[in-house]
Amino acid sequence: MNTIDTFLNEHEHKNLLRFITCGSVDDGKSTLIGRLLYDSKLIYEDQLSSLQDASAKNGTTGSGEIDYALLLDGLKAEREQGITIDVAYRYFATPQRKFIIADTPGHEQYTRNMATGASTANLAVILIDARYGVVTQTRRHAFIASLLGIRHLLVAVNKMDIGGYQEETFLQIRQSFQDFARKLDIPDIRYVPISALKGTNVVTRAPQATPWYEGPSLLEILETVDVSSDVNQRDLRFPVQVVLRPHLNFRGFAGSVVSGTVAPGDRIRVLPSNVTSTVARVVTAEGDLPEAFAPQAVTVELDDEVDISSGDMIVHENNRPQVKDRFEAVVIWMSETPLKAGDRYLVRHAGRFVKARIDAVLYAVDVNTMEQCQAESLGLNGIGRVVVETTQPLYLDAYAANRATGSLILVDPLSNVTAGAAMVTEDVFVDADTPRVVGDAAALLRDHVDRREFHWETGLVSAKDRLLRNRHVGKTVLVTGASAQAVQRFGKELELRLFKLNLNSYYLGYASLARGLASDVRDIRSEHDAQVQRLGELARILTDAGMIFITAIPEADAFTVERLKVLNAPSELLVVSLERDARRPVPAEAALDEAVEIAQNVDAVLALLADHRVIPEYCI
Repeated sequence: MNTIDTFLNEHEHKNLLRFITCGSVDDGKSTLIGRLLYDSKLIYEDQLSSLQDASAKNGTTGSGEIDYALLLDGLKAEREQGITIDVAYRYFATPQRKFIIADTPGHEQYTRNMATGASTANLAVILIDARYGVVTQTRRHAFIASLLGIRHLLVAVNKMDIGGYQEETFLQIRQSFQDFARKLDIPDIRYVPISALKGTNVVTRAPQATPWYEGPSLLEILETVDVSSDVNQRDLRFPVQVVLRPHLNFRGFAGSVVSGTVAPGDRIRVLPSNVTSTVARVVTAEGDLPEAFAPQAVTVELDDEVDISSGDMIVHENNRPQVKDRFEAVVIWMSETPLKAGDRYLVRHAGRFVKARIDAVLYAVDVNTMEQCQAESLGLNGIGRVVVETTQPLYLDAYAANRATGSLILVDPLSNVTAGAAMVTEDVFVDADTPRVVGDAAALLRDHVDRREFHWETGLVSAKDRLLRNRHVGKTVLVTGASAQAVQRFGKELELRLFKLNLNSYYLGYASLARGLASDVRDIRSEHDAQVQRLGELARILTDAGMIFITAIPEADAFTVERLKVLNAPSELLVVSLERDARRPVPAEAALDEAVEIAQNVDAVLALLADHRVIPEYCI
């Protein structure tokens, strides 16, 4: 094997470390990476020449000195303002390891970009300006790194040269960060004093500048940190991206192993169908593999002809994730439009897009104190815990166990812009009977209707199709009055008249409901409310089917009428009050005198239906 082949082979088998640089604005993140590349002899001559020209034009380090930050700050706005805006990725390698760096912006306005860079990182380098110490953005970035499952944190106290490399300064900052970090879930935190501009303790140790520091340099830590145990090789999670059928004798399921391992002979289960099978082959373009592991992209062939579609997930038979359509999650909010209960988004999770609704905002987190604060919404860069409800179940693991199946993004359905990132943690799976909202009865009812409409599943016949066939829209007519006999008779007569006009109508009396749909209610204290609830749900169904649904409730009060109107949404409820003297007035679209000839009152209701464009005018 020649020298080039030997080099390429050695390079191929080096392990990879993904890390980010983060911290407050102007803490020296871009300068640090530029210095790493420069001192590691990883800058080409043309890059160096371009860097020297850019430093002379836009540099902030003074005349004749190289501004290493300009290696990363590639946008015109970044160079003009001297700040990082976008996430800049750079690749480099040393004899020990390969690296992918994400230089993330420090300005609070671009916190969303920092979260994007951190989402795939194994380690975070948090820079702290020795002049200012631990600031709010330092805490925010450390907290986000913890939420995103980063297990290794390297705290680099930068600009030590400005203060004369004082040990006391370093120790004070280290203690301050340690006090805050006790509240974070990051097991491996290391500290190193540096000067990115001068190169002190960046690539090699500088005992002449910091004789009191006996630890490794920043690059030495990056080269030796062990991240092998951070990858979940236990729980197989294989989201199917595409089904491959190149010929009659092969049917494979292609995707990336996001965690765990898969090998021929493994017993697997397919979600959501729960069908089981055995892995026959693990196929790649280079040939079959004896085993595949994260993050390899492979094609899996099964022993059986199993119906699998894009978006399904293959797991080991006895190792399944949680299958939930309602769960709690910690959210990092990235949109200028606040997140509130009732808002609707698209959720992207493990290759699937499903509709989602924010059921409740439980609390927000103060990044300075890590305290949970009551909140009704989350603003830009806000962090908090919410309840998410989806139209289809998701295959969820705790984020700490599996970053791929424990994370999701919230997407604005109108702009298609990512609005937030969410992480599922150990204790956030919600039981079906858990109270969803806290509030008064009216708020609870409106929330119920909102959730019902969110999950409402229709067939292939549209409302327009029903209108064209029926010649009218669906509507609910509630007849009420002092006399039970009078309102019942009127409801039946109205049904008959509509039927004779070839219009789809149906009458159901309140007593029939009590002995049918609501017959299982045993608590007399809640009997009426339960009957009204079920009447409203029935009305919603029948009006959606295009029926003119008529019911009669003697002496219905204003509260009952309001409940039925809310439950009947989005269709309108028309109320007909049939009383000689309105002793108990309720909001009504038609107030009729029960003493008037019944046919005349029916004519009045038909006119009302025509005015509301329920039936054609020629039917009057």
